[in-house]
Amino acid sequence: MSDYILDSGILIRHLRNYSGYPELVKHLTDKARVNISAMTRLEIVRGLREPERRGTFALLNSLETIAVTGEIADQAGELIRSWRARGANLGDADAIIAASALQNNLALVTTNSRHFPMPELIVLQADEEGHLTQVAK
Repeated sequence: MSDYILDSGILIRHLRNYSGYPELVKHLTDKARVNISAMTRLEIVRGLREPERRGTFALLNSLETIAVTGEIADQAGELIRSWRARGANLGDADAIIAASALQNNLALVTTNSRHFPMPELIVLQADEEGHLTQVAK
């Protein structure tokens, strides 16, 4: 059994009650330790709709938030540098989320696996109904 880190797209769909997403998050939290990056937390809070405040913070506080340490920042910078040398641009947020997953040995659950091309990272892609598929690299 693997532990997980959730990308912001998963949380947004859960909070907006997209079909299958509340069940997906519940399934994951029932069977493993589920985390978010401090960067994911920032992304969710900055896009917060005021009527969603209570439910949003209830969800965020139910998940362990991984702080951006020096090691995570260094690895994120290295990821950005190495992928830029290959002609691919990684966003800062995605690099921090990926580095958080790698530093903590977590599988990343996302709605956009293209943002996470790192072969050393276990990536689970959620489809429109919240079903997961491991991404082959």
